[in-house]
Amino acid sequence: MPSIVAAILTLGLVGYLFRRESRSKPNVTAALWLPFLWFFLIATRTSAQWMQTFFGGVSTSTYEEGTPMDAAIFFVLIIAGMLVLQRRGFNLATFVRHNRCLTLFLIYSLVSILWSDFMFVSMKRWIKIIGHPVMVLVLLSEPDPEEAITQMFKRCAFIVFPVSILFIKYYPEWGRTYDPFVGAPANTGISLDKNMLGCVCMAMGVFLFWHLLNVRSRPSSRAKRSELFWTGFLIALALWVLHEAHSATSLVTMLVALAVIMVLGRQSLNKRMVTSYLVIAVVGVIAAQWYFDLFDHVLALLGKDLTLTDRTKVWSAVLTIPINPLIGTGYECFWLGDRLDTLWAIYWWHPIQAHNGYLETYLNLGLIGLGLMLALLVTAYRKGLWLFQNGEDFARFRLGFLAAYVLYNWTEAAFKALHPVWFVFFIILLEYPRSRPDGLENISPVVETDMPSGNEGAASRA
Repeated sequence: MPSIVAAILTLGLVGYLFRRESRSKPNVTAALWLPFLWFFLIATRTSAQWMQTFFGGVSTSTYEEGTPMDAAIFFVLIIAGMLVLQRRGFNLATFVRHNRCLTLFLIYSLVSILWSDFMFVSMKRWIKIIGHPVMVLVLLSEPDPEEAITQMFKRCAFIVFPVSILFIKYYPEWGRTYDPFVGAPANTGISLDKNMLGCVCMAMGVFLFWHLLNVRSRPSSRAKRSELFWTGFLIALALWVLHEAHSATSLVTMLVALAVIMVLGRQSLNKRMVTSYLVIAVVGVIAAQWYFDLFDHVLALLGKDLTLTDRTKVWSAVLTIPINPLIGTGYECFWLGDRLDTLWAIYWWHPIQAHNGYLETYLNLGLIGLGLMLALLVTAYRKGLWLFQNGEDFARFRLGFLAAYVLYNWTEAAFKALHPVWFVFFIILLEYPRSRPDGLENISPVVETDMPSGNEGAASRA
């Protein structure tokens, strides 16, 4: 098929999916386009990278500074999100009260700029991560937060999966890269890195799988059958793209998340024993590793070597760099300056992260920051478990994605900056109770079942 015909058909499919979704009249506002655009840009390519893709030219981007265009667009999105929240009556004290651990982590990250070798760069990177909670709060303050989250993921999926296939198969100059030393090809699709493409497929694939199961539980109707078909179609595209990306980490973590979601959906499961089941599973994995070298067998099955493509060598190398073990080097600045030059002199492939989220956090924020990050994971688990035990189905996605996220950070650093799965983690972590018409607050707006809708919702926001 000629590439131009494939492009026209792909655009037609994307247009049809958006039109079909708009005709279903989802209970969301126009402000949803802000978190959609935020997630789309960090999951695919930034605005400057898209401009270079289609119009060429020499990139003005640097690792330390980025580009002025990207900085301006992300800043405008953050300001626009804040204005939306202001109009919706956002209360900072309420946010802090329900997200103490996250607030402490953000404040500590801000304070760490004081001992950074590159204070201006560190400050700019900290400002960018503020966009994550701002955009999530926009989602949570929608008339129906769960529907808003669903719409954001679906809108991104409408573009990411079909366009990735188009780029890989028909526009390889945009959808593939080649190793500069050995010439090995890698499918990057709509992203610029195969691992990034894989993690986006993982995050959206997990959500779409949960959504598929959620739709199956609805009463039979023509709308249900149509939604099941198109959601299944998107999942099939996600699996194809993930296969082409050859991202073993994303594949394994996605399978783990799907398994968790399915297990939590079993009627025979004792909801009060979930933590006990988790402990048993962890002990079982440790025992399997001790007696049967489970880890080695999994790597062999995935076609990976024991160094995890030299990741273990990077882990050893970064630990030889002298830092303050208690407070680290400052927010997002370990991979700068002389430290970067030293590590790049060792590795021809020039790493810019430790390929381990826990180690990366330690390098930047020290043991204090690592402790706060682990506290965030525990907080997300406790919130998800509480919701699950109280019958909220969205909690299955929370816990499934959390399991994937914890494992994903073992071989990739995703507790940082504008990483797309870091943004999704904020979705399962944040709480922002909203006032009901009777003045009572709900602990979890994401899964609220009796939210005002229609004119009632508009009146409550006014």
